[in-house]
Amino acid sequence: MAMTQTELLHELEPVVAGELERHEKMAKEWFPHEYIPWSEGRDFDGIYGGEAWQESDSKIPEAARVSLIVNLLTEDNLPSYHHEIATTFGRDGAWGTWVHRWTAEEDRHGTALRDYLTVTRAVDPVALERARMRHMEHGFATEYGTMLQQLAYVSFQELATRISHRNTGRASGDEGCERLLARIAADENLHMLFYRNLLKAAFELDPNQTMRSVTDVVTTFQMPGTGMEGFARKAMIIAHEGIYDLRLHLDDVLMPVLRQWAVFDKTGLDAEGERAREELSAFLERTDATAARFVERREERRARAAARR
Repeated sequence: MAMTQTELLHELEPVVAGELERHEKMAKEWFPHEYIPWSEGRDFDGIYGGEAWQESDSKIPEAARVSLIVNLLTEDNLPSYHHEIATTFGRDGAWGTWVHRWTAEEDRHGTALRDYLTVTRAVDPVALERARMRHMEHGFATEYGTMLQQLAYVSFQELATRISHRNTGRASGDEGCERLLARIAADENLHMLFYRNLLKAAFELDPNQTMRSVTDVVTTFQMPGTGMEGFARKAMIIAHEGIYDLRLHLDDVLMPVLRQWAVFDKTGLDAEGERAREELSAFLERTDATAARFVERREERRARAAARR
C-alpha cells in the first residue's frame, strides 16, 4: 500500500535533519555588498537629477542581459515560493528550519543581482521595475499537488537554475557579473543536493509512488519564470545563445539527477511503478531527438550568419 504524503513527511524528517546539518557545514557565508562595484555607480534621472539609462550604458550582450532579467525576475517571486514550500513541508521541526534557511539564502540572490545590474547600468532600471511588478502580481503557484512531486520538481529546478546562472555569467563577458553568478550558483547547487538526497530517500520508502512523481514532473517540467511577460521570446533568445536550452536541460539537468536516483536500475517495482518508468524512458527518448534537431538547426543558422559576414 502506498504511503500517504503525511506519513512520508514524518518518515523523511530524520533525513531532513541530517541533510540540514550537512548543508550548514558546507554552506559558506557570503555578503552581497562585497560583489557590487559601488564605485561605478552614478545617479539616474529623477530625484537626484542624474542621467537616464540608455542602451550604450550596458557592457553586457543582449542575450546575457535577457537571461539576467529572467533570472532576477524569477528570484523576485520568492514570497510565492516560500508560501508553497512552507505549506507543503510545514514550519515545524527540521522541515521548518530548512524552509526558513532556504528562503534566507535565496533572498540574497535577488538583492545582489538587482544591486549589480543597477550600479553597473547593465539593464534599464525602469523597465526592470515595471517587469518586477507585473511578475510578482502574477505570483507563482505550483501545479504539483503532492509533496513527492514538489520534491522532484525542486531537485531538477535548483540544478537548472545553477546552470542558467553559471552560463549567463560566462555569456556576460563581464568578470564581476560572472563572479557574482558563480557565487549564487554555488548556493543553488547545495539546494539541489538537499532536495535530491531527500527524494533518493523517498525512493527507499515508497519506490512506486516516487517513480510516478518523478515521471509526472519530468514530463511536464517548466521553469518557475514561465509565467513572466514575454517569456517564450526571452527563452528562445537564451536558447539560441546556448545559455540554457533543451539539450542542456536533458544532458546536464535531467539525466545526472535521474542517474543519481538510479531510476533505471530499480528492482521490485509494481505494475504502476514499471509503467511510470516506461513513460519516463519514452519521454527522454523523444526529448533527445527534439534536442538534437534544435542544436542542428541552431548550428545551421550560425553557419549562415557567419557566411554573410
